[in-house]
Amino acid sequence: MTARHLVLVGPTASGKSALALEVARLLGDVELVSADSMQVYRGMDIGTAKATPSEQQQVPHHLLDLADPAEDYSVARFQADAAEAIVGIESRGHRALVVGGTGLYVQAVVDGLALPGEWPELKAELEAQPVDQLHRRLTRVDPLAASRIEPGNGRRLVRALEVTLGSGRPFSSFGPGLGAYPPTRFRLAGVWLPRPVLAERIAVRYRAQLENGFLEEVRRLQGHMSRTARQALGYRELLAHLAGASTLEEAVAAATSRTRQFARRQRAWFRRDPRITWLGAPGNPVDLLPALLGDWSIP
Repeated sequence: MTARHLVLVGPTASGKSALALEVARLLGDVELVSADSMQVYRGMDIGTAKATPSEQQQVPHHLLDLADPAEDYSVARFQADAAEAIVGIESRGHRALVVGGTGLYVQAVVDGLALPGEWPELKAELEAQPVDQLHRRLTRVDPLAASRIEPGNGRRLVRALEVTLGSGRPFSSFGPGLGAYPPTRFRLAGVWLPRPVLAERIAVRYRAQLENGFLEEVRRLQGHMSRTARQALGYRELLAHLAGASTLEEAVAAATSRTRQFARRQRAWFRRDPRITWLGAPGNPVDLLPALLGDWSIP
């Protein structure tokens, strides 16, 4: 099987987007497809490290700005949008470079996952319940799923319970995490940085985002964000700060800590996939460019 398209994964702040942009600039027949669950939201630009308007003019970007922050954008919707985008890319004789760190979104594209349905009335009922109660309930009915979800992540707890109770099947029985990694038409590569380097990149990025207006962005969006959008890294903490629950310094420290924890979970998620070729860099991820080009040969 010839792998025409490439998927580039890695933890947040690992530099994969900058690396992907350089690949697309060099090859000329490549269009970028974002696999980031928060970059789909319009107006959430600084905090999600979305490609700038200038970068989007240089290289075609897909699956950015698809939904209003007040919407609950789903993986099923992403899967359909990604399929449509890739068909369009192929019709132009180009290749897709899918880049992102949302593991479920990536696997939905790569493996065409059969995704569980939705039960809106049940979801609404669950959303009215306290988060700690949701976690206890999920622990009873699907302990494996409960072990994979942060106790405070109400959005994911609601979804796991919605699927488990609505379908009669444990949420953990759907999708990834089952060790099934079949052949795929995509080539997969991953960016791997030393943990201290990644931790410093996360801290530096938050400082730069604040200087570029991240807090003002959150202030404009507050009151117009869905439960899903409010969980985005950095946004949740800055919303708490704006509500008077913390100082700005405390909010940034909490966001930095949660982002480092999230990066560890991303590493664990992607490391399970034996199809990924890992490319390690001691510092600057753009240094991986020759290795990535060598792994994804020009047809």
